[in-house]
Amino acid sequence: MSPNQTIVACATTILLALTPCVSFADPGNGKGHGQQQHGNSGGKHDPGTRHGGPSVDRGYVLGILDGHRGYWRSNPALPPGIQKNLARGKPLPPGIAKKLDGRLLGQLPRYQGYEWMQAGVDLILVAVATGLVYEVLEGAFD
Repeated sequence: MSPNQTIVACATTILLALTPCVSFADPGNGKGHGQQQHGNSGGKHDPGTRHGGPSVDRGYVLGILDGHRGYWRSNPALPPGIQKNLARGKPLPPGIAKKLDGRLLGQLPRYQGYEWMQAGVDLILVAVATGLVYEVLEGAFD
């Protein structure tokens, strides 16, 4: 066997030996696979994941909003044309979403790489890096 063939054979063997180890890596920084950081829940509420992102428990989030009504106010509903464009997987239309009061943000579940915003009477979860709407909780601020 030539020296080049030996090097290729060794490299291939090492790569094949390490491939299963990579699949067991913990992408959650020690928190377990797929678990997201969740705000002020004491670890009792595990959001899990959905298609690589957080799974939002609508009832849980609406309960937080209801319990902290002093931290937000209802706005008029969005016009129907804009409302139609406010959908999961679409880019956030410019200028329609507002940041939430910091006190309310401290109560809502936190998902790394996402932020909560208000658009009309809807609560939306937006991917920070892409600006795509990840979740729409319609009528949350009614």
